[in-house]
Amino acid sequence: MLDFYYLPGSAPCRAVQMVAEAVHVKLNLKYLDLMAGAHRSPQFTKLNPQRTIPTLVDGSLVLSESRAALIYLCDQYGDEDNDWYPKDTIQRAIVNQRLFFDACVLYPRFADFYHPQVFGNAAPDGRKRLAFEKAVELLNIFLSEHEFVAGSKMTIADISLFATLATACTLGFILRPYVHVDRWYVTMVASCPGAQANVSGAKEFLTYK
Repeated sequence: MLDFYYLPGSAPCRAVQMVAEAVHVKLNLKYLDLMAGAHRSPQFTKLNPQRTIPTLVDGSLVLSESRAALIYLCDQYGDEDNDWYPKDTIQRAIVNQRLFFDACVLYPRFADFYHPQVFGNAAPDGRKRLAFEKAVELLNIFLSEHEFVAGSKMTIADISLFATLATACTLGFILRPYVHVDRWYVTMVASCPGAQANVSGAKEFLTYK
């Protein structure tokens, strides 16, 4: 069993939980209350100097970036023929690109738009909303030719993006105008491992105000 420091409202944390379920890895959940400053404790700072969640601990290995944790779980614990993180170099490159799209484009734009509203009671910023909408439009293009973001099968890239959009939907973002994303999201809710915990965990994000 791997130690896992997390908050249910955190999309990156929920992505790790879903992938762990997909590859049948049990996590020893350690709730870390960021609002109370638990991440600044000497013990946690020693474990993870970044003081961030999620933090995954497997023996002497400590991973503090969610997408790295997703890849590790598949490489270390996935079956030889698992499709979550394909072995084929080209297929894996596409999965990586979609993962980095979430990490570097979609999730940062989500956070840039929504975090000031949730944590600072700020008014919605139209420019930031437009930037987030453009990121969702790009995802819509990725999904226009295939059922999932990297091809015909669900991968860890889908799971990472699903976690991000679950929080956005909880905050009122409407996917209907993005027909391919909307169709994909319905499929993820119906068939992704841990999907219901992802959706319910996203609702906890609203309590962090």
